[in-house]
Amino acid sequence: MDNMKGIKTLLLNGTNPQELREKIRNYFHQTFSIDEKLYECIAETDGFYMRADPLRHPIVFYLGHTAVFYINKLNIARIINTHIDPEYESMYAVGVDEMSWDDLNESHYNWHPIPDVLSYRAKVRSLIDNLISTLPLDETGIHWNSPWWAIIMGIEHQRIHLETSSVLIRQLPLEKVRQLEFWDYCHEAGIAPQNELIAVSGARVELGKQFNDPIYGWDNEYGSKSFLVKDFKASRYLVSNGEFLSFVEQDGYQTQAFWTQEGWAWKTFEQAEHPRFWKKDEAGNWMLRTIASLIPLPWNHPVEVNYLEAKAFCNWLAHTTNKPLRLPTEAEWYRLRNLHIHTDQPFWDKAPGNIHLEHYASACPVDKFKFGEFYDLIGNVWQWTETAISAYPGFQVHPYYDDFSVPTFDTRHNLIKGGSFISTGNEACAASRYAFRRHFYQHAGFRYVESLEPVPIEDDLYEKDPEITPWCDRDWGDIPIVKNFSMQILELVKPYLDSIKHEKALNFGCKTGRMAFELARYFNSVIGLDSTARIIRLATHLKEEGFLRYYRMGEGEIFNIMEITLESFGLASTADKCQFWQADSANMPQKFTDYDLIVTENVLEQSINPLRFLSMIHERLNPGGLLVIADAYGENSKFSTQENRLGGYRKDGEPYSNYDGLSSILQKNFVSVCAPMELLQTLPRGGRYLLLLQTQVSIWKKR
Repeated sequence: MDNMKGIKTLLLNGTNPQELREKIRNYFHQTFSIDEKLYECIAETDGFYMRADPLRHPIVFYLGHTAVFYINKLNIARIINTHIDPEYESMYAVGVDEMSWDDLNESHYNWHPIPDVLSYRAKVRSLIDNLISTLPLDETGIHWNSPWWAIIMGIEHQRIHLETSSVLIRQLPLEKVRQLEFWDYCHEAGIAPQNELIAVSGARVELGKQFNDPIYGWDNEYGSKSFLVKDFKASRYLVSNGEFLSFVEQDGYQTQAFWTQEGWAWKTFEQAEHPRFWKKDEAGNWMLRTIASLIPLPWNHPVEVNYLEAKAFCNWLAHTTNKPLRLPTEAEWYRLRNLHIHTDQPFWDKAPGNIHLEHYASACPVDKFKFGEFYDLIGNVWQWTETAISAYPGFQVHPYYDDFSVPTFDTRHNLIKGGSFISTGNEACAASRYAFRRHFYQHAGFRYVESLEPVPIEDDLYEKDPEITPWCDRDWGDIPIVKNFSMQILELVKPYLDSIKHEKALNFGCKTGRMAFELARYFNSVIGLDSTARIIRLATHLKEEGFLRYYRMGEGEIFNIMEITLESFGLASTADKCQFWQADSANMPQKFTDYDLIVTENVLEQSINPLRFLSMIHERLNPGGLLVIADAYGENSKFSTQENRLGGYRKDGEPYSNYDGLSSILQKNFVSVCAPMELLQTLPRGGRYLLLLQTQVSIWKKR
């Protein structure tokens, strides 16, 4: 069985197809076997049905889940169109998200007998083996869009649960588990070494990987982002049990000042007084729970805690030493790794650290695996970072697993880096990015850094507000029914642009900025104004970052993740010409003046005083400048009195339209250059519903 350990992640290109096919078969069966070997640690059947962690399913779920995942994903990928057991493939499909430490899920399920679950797993194993033999595979290898991706995804998913399930087994009552030689822990123990801070030179760090990378990756690994890491210092060792003991003994768990608000709330709820895997025997001696044993606490092993505890320790140590100490960022961790490790898991002969099950089935002394001046830059235990996971620019959701990463892009899931002793496959690769909620337990510890640099705050980069996302789609979406609204307006305006200067343009009602960026193709300076700060920030983000991400709601609970870039629209060069501001159309700041062109979109129907806006807009245009008004004159409650309405009523007994009212105001300072034209603009409302607006466009030249 030892040949199950140390199996490397596959290189998916540049290999003879038949050779690659057999490598996949071997990788698949070894993954399946080691997964089942882990569950042999459960000594009594009722242990499978216990909830080791109240925020997770009983372990029987995960025994079924890793097999069901293959069938469900292969059906999504349309590689197969059959089910082995629809009941299983529904019941064991979705795990419990560890939403919050006090959000207990008390649902009950009629779980199947273990022999039945194992029988189902055997059927899945046979089906996948046969599929590996028959699925076409050519010399191009396996890539993101390949049907084979679903099979590799299933294998790597199973290896993730090898780790997460081992944490759950570690939390079962000791009498429900048994120690197997295959999973034997490290017996080396001693006094913790004295930690110290070592200088690390800064540099620019490029994160992310390309879609043609030969190593399988989860969607959040793709794309690219650059960071300028400043000089910092990092602890030579991971924080050991011995080093962490001082925090425990000096009332660190009782001193609220060291904890974040979230951390103190968790600690109070859990009544935590020390790390979860620390125990005391009847004589009061500290003990450590491994996966299946209780051993004297090895002081020179890394402490295993959640982010909240790690952060509290850093705050305590910073207070004690009067140094600016904290956890490293993702970029700082990569800088440290890149300085001392120049290989990756598929290419090493022997793991350089306690990782990939190539050395131990537990943590080991923090001073055993050296990397330059440091120890355990990878392996032993995962390392918490200050960085909340977010997508790199260029991120794409994989259609086979659309909810793997996106639910974690909420600023509440922090990245863990470096892998642990049981991290195998993708988890042991340099590019891997896994994140958990800050109260979550994994085989995870930490090292600390000294730095005055503030931690970049990752915002929730995916716009979800249902009042905002339709405007994202209107500006940038690919709705096939109606041509992009901004482009329709531009086509109407282009014939008249030669008659004006091309210095300054104003786009009022700019929403997410499409019209402003397009106008910057023709003008040296463009100002985008909008009354809604929630929308204008997206235009600003596009200008500064070059990309925008949002949810497009589909049918029912289905949604798509959309990412657009200025570069993909040929607008990257226009960003520097644009500025975006929030402004009230009825009370425009005086600085917005001297324009050659003003384009307004849906301003009148959203204005609290459209008459005032129209009566003063000529003051903001240069002589001979153009004014373009695109509006649907919507029935807005703000137009509650006739005195504040353009039209849409009878005047002197005759119909008086909004355009009539518009004309009566503008003709004092403008000349109409053409008859008003009708355009359609669409706003998605979810599913297959679209709000279709008939918009009138009129073009005026200042006298």
